[in-house]
Amino acid sequence: MSRRAMGPRRIAPRQALATARGMALCLALGLPLYLAPAGPAAAAPAYRLTLEGSAEDRASADAVLRPLLDKYFDPELPADAAPAERRELLLREARRRLPGLLATEGYFSPRLGGAQTADDDGAPALVLDPGPRTQVAEVSIDFDGADLPPERQAALRAAWKLPAGRPFRSADWESAKAALLTAFTTEDYAGAQLRDSRAEVDPDTATARLAVTLAPGARYVLGPLQIDGLERYDEALIARYNRTVHPGQPYREADLIALQTALQSTPYFSSANVELANAEAVPGADGTVTAPVRLTVRERAAHRISTGAGYSSNTGARVELGYRSADLFSRAWELSSGVRLEEKRQTAYADVFLPPHENGARDSVGGVYDASDIQGMKLTRDALGVVRTQLRGSIEMRLSLNYQIEQRKIDGEPTTELHALTPNVQYTWRTVDNLLDPRSGLVAQAQAGGAAKGVLADQNFLRLQGRTTVYFPVGRRDVLSLRGELGATLAPSRDGIPQDYLFRTGGTGSVRGYTYQSLGVKEGNAVVGGRYLAVVSGEYTHWIDDSPWGVAAFVDAGNASDEPAKWSSLAVGYGLGARWKSPAGPLAVDLAYGERTKEIQLHFSVAIPF
Repeated sequence: MSRRAMGPRRIAPRQALATARGMALCLALGLPLYLAPAGPAAAAPAYRLTLEGSAEDRASADAVLRPLLDKYFDPELPADAAPAERRELLLREARRRLPGLLATEGYFSPRLGGAQTADDDGAPALVLDPGPRTQVAEVSIDFDGADLPPERQAALRAAWKLPAGRPFRSADWESAKAALLTAFTTEDYAGAQLRDSRAEVDPDTATARLAVTLAPGARYVLGPLQIDGLERYDEALIARYNRTVHPGQPYREADLIALQTALQSTPYFSSANVELANAEAVPGADGTVTAPVRLTVRERAAHRISTGAGYSSNTGARVELGYRSADLFSRAWELSSGVRLEEKRQTAYADVFLPPHENGARDSVGGVYDASDIQGMKLTRDALGVVRTQLRGSIEMRLSLNYQIEQRKIDGEPTTELHALTPNVQYTWRTVDNLLDPRSGLVAQAQAGGAAKGVLADQNFLRLQGRTTVYFPVGRRDVLSLRGELGATLAPSRDGIPQDYLFRTGGTGSVRGYTYQSLGVKEGNAVVGGRYLAVVSGEYTHWIDDSPWGVAAFVDAGNASDEPAKWSSLAVGYGLGARWKSPAGPLAVDLAYGERTKEIQLHFSVAIPF
């Protein structure tokens, strides 16, 4: 005998007494009154709870039932009533309400032993033997003839959230069904429904057998894309970012989310919502249903001005002013420009980014003026460049052509002017679990570029550089990271090569314990770039419990020189630091000691991979 309560849940006890009890439990489960919070707790408990039964049952029930009863079972016992009357009222309420309440946590065979006076304050004690907790013994999931590959069916069954061996809880049962239906509708059949579900509970064995049947319904096919909210831009801009939603393809919610995410990450829209227009769905002769896709966007302001101030342990205090436009010349070109004034460097820049091509590649053109006075060398640089960037999976490719004019001044020497037209290719591979706060994986980058004398350049050279950071999770939260970098500029000498294509190191992000770009080739009283670079680093970060704070210990070593043999003479720095997890990534404050200089340096940075 069984009884269905509140939808497809079915309780099927095997004995007459168990059947009656199971029916009462189901009815109780269907009454919201019994699951509503009981309100603020009284100053003193109205009753005491004493658990009986086997030691194993008591230990399991104590952690589950006491918080449950504290929250939901608060019988009103008149303070001026006689002890016997209070015990009777408590027992009456317990018989009426506890079976359904305990059933939500899988206790279907509770026994009440009566109520006693617990202590001198007159509070009655409720004696309860909860019995064994019901465990899931078997799960059956049927897709009712849905045309699903065996591996997809196996994946859905493996993702079931209430497997055999787990305690049967009403909340987990409902959550597991909802999660299964969501996974089925978002990936396979948009019109799928939960046709039937049964939870057959046997109080004698304290086991539950679960059965779920899904009705797939028709397969959905995407119709035309309907766009609302465009004012400044036209639909061609949407098409440049749309890689996943096209008429005629099978519905997958992940494809709709991909388009929504792509549009929200652009400078053009403050919000985007993509959904299937089920109300306009049209059945097809082949049994499929075609539904349009509705995209609703809200455009951002086309122009923005920003200001900022800060401090860098590399280049000192700074102020900056920025101007961005998302619709330059009314062509949906993105302009990013600004002026940054730092103690050791002053920069003015402007970059124009075009909307992406159909293959995802994005072109940009830009210019920069940069003046710096670092380690005894004054540099000014004027540069123009064009760049194409394309992301393919986890690999980002960057092709660029750059022309720059550099003026260099070292005390006691005349000013020199150098020119270089430099093509460059760069690949970046990112396979980390979190781009802003990685614990495992790696980031690697390799690039090559060069110039030819006589082709708008003063020297022949080929510049090669590679760097990587590898992350290893340690324990529950800690991280070990290893970093390495090698570089070489192949040329007869460094004469005639702009400093951008040579190497200096030292400071935040390279070799801590040394001032910014202080490791290189000595030329007079200045440190200039060398043709070879080597840097290695190891860092261990311990995060304190579940707080956003952590401490780190690190060792860095590196140098830049004109001769590969001098790589063995690496400058070593080591120290300790503090970490704080911010929305932009872990903020790092480090104190590092440089062995070569015998000095301590303070470094600030955002500890995210390049």
